[in-house]
Amino acid sequence: MLVSQRHASCFIPVTVILTVLLTLMGCSPENAHYQQPNGIIYCSEGNPASFNPQLDTSGTTVDVSSHQIYDRLLDFDLITGEIIPGLASSWITSTDGLTYTFQLRKNIIFHSTSYFAPTRTFDADDVIFSFNRWRDKNHPYHEVSGGRYPYINSVGLGDLISDIKRINRYRVEITLVRPESSFLANLATDFSIILSAEYADQLAKADTPELIDTHPIGTGPFKFNSFRQDRYVRFDAHPLYWRERSTTEQLIFDITPSSSLRLAKLMTGECDSMAFPTHSQLDIIRKRKELTLDEKPGLNVGFWAFNTTKAPFDNPEVRRALAMAIDKNALMEAIYFGSAIPATSIIPPSSWAFQPDTRSSTYNPLGAAKLLRENGVEEGFSMTIWAMPVERAYNPNAMKMAELMQRYLRDVGIDANIVSYEWSTFRARLNQGLHDSVLIGWSADNGDPDNFFRPLLTCSAIDSGTNRARWCSKEYDKLIDQALTYTNQEDRAYFYSKAIEMINDEMPLMPIAHAFRYQAYRDDLTGIEINPYGGIQFRNVSKP
Repeated sequence: MLVSQRHASCFIPVTVILTVLLTLMGCSPENAHYQQPNGIIYCSEGNPASFNPQLDTSGTTVDVSSHQIYDRLLDFDLITGEIIPGLASSWITSTDGLTYTFQLRKNIIFHSTSYFAPTRTFDADDVIFSFNRWRDKNHPYHEVSGGRYPYINSVGLGDLISDIKRINRYRVEITLVRPESSFLANLATDFSIILSAEYADQLAKADTPELIDTHPIGTGPFKFNSFRQDRYVRFDAHPLYWRERSTTEQLIFDITPSSSLRLAKLMTGECDSMAFPTHSQLDIIRKRKELTLDEKPGLNVGFWAFNTTKAPFDNPEVRRALAMAIDKNALMEAIYFGSAIPATSIIPPSSWAFQPDTRSSTYNPLGAAKLLRENGVEEGFSMTIWAMPVERAYNPNAMKMAELMQRYLRDVGIDANIVSYEWSTFRARLNQGLHDSVLIGWSADNGDPDNFFRPLLTCSAIDSGTNRARWCSKEYDKLIDQALTYTNQEDRAYFYSKAIEMINDEMPLMPIAHAFRYQAYRDDLTGIEINPYGGIQFRNVSKP
């Protein structure tokens, strides 16, 4: 059974399709070049679910919003991973680790658009509004746009903060319930954006509070202009941006779900950069003299998650048997083409919490069939594999992977049906727990290993929608909480090693791969960098 509701982009000239076909046959015309509008055009893979990344963990939403429209109190250095100042110029931590005092920058100006003109600069009220919206259930904006804050809730950030105070206009004090070593890193993620309290007040008075997430206002390098579903998102440069930025006056996200058409637009110059080149396209890009392909090890994991709230997937023996039925080495060859490494756990080798001696599931179809029968799963049992309709670095072709897995499962007497929907529908139904299993993954939002352990498998992450296995273990949660009470990496690594052992014993998900991240763009584009900690950034990107 294949359910598919994927929409093709309406913004695709026939000449582009012809160019792809000619190129793949080695007959690309030398003079093929699309005359694009002024500004930078990025070929994106889908529609954003919102223009507020507080509300959605999808990379599509994060890419279009987090670093284009907004700023955060803190940022990450893309090279070192160090936490650096953002809208907060400095901060002080109390000796007991419970109180953080942030000094805010002055003269930071919010966007001025056709629907909002700020009368004051950024200050403490904006920080308090932005944080209280997701942490205070009685806040007037908490339930606006659904009241779901998936990343914030998955890491327990709202429950961690006991109070936030305005010391003066440019100083904010945040008090925690308990010390937590990942707190500052979470404030630097894509999701800890700062909104305009003045804009929120204006919308509340007009009885249109939902516009805060569809017609956004931030302090970022680009301001929202317009959005056409399945077509594009258009931004204009923020002329009074507080940091150095490129001279680019317009940024356009050209929504193109088809990866082959994204590549075609890149080759003809209709796009300057593209999202998620497939691994089969990498050699084509490398051979084009007008294109550049950047590569970095990825802080990510692709996995197969079992819905542990459904029988027989609530039985760890059944989950282990299903994992044993799959030849991961064959998946690596067929899907990743040498641009990923097999995963033995959810933690990638680049993390300090990685355990090199972690055992992984071994392909053993005879053993898998025997274990399934012993646990009451008879031949002919039917289950679903949900496959993402979009490409991601951690899984560039979930549909093909599902088809391969379907064959392996057939060998052990399992009838696997593949399910897919348009991306927003897929994620909405996944959040409802309608799946038996799903091929999906996770890209880190910061370099702290808690960014894998907590969002992917803690009990609180079930309601937030990031725990796709819907697995809840109080023992596991206790280990993760204990790790965060220490600042020393060796102390924390002990608890994480125990958590990894538990994951491998319980098998709520089967880790598959840690993939490299790629960024493809035309060689006249300068300043573009792969962000290992989240969404793409265009602040420093320029072209002639």
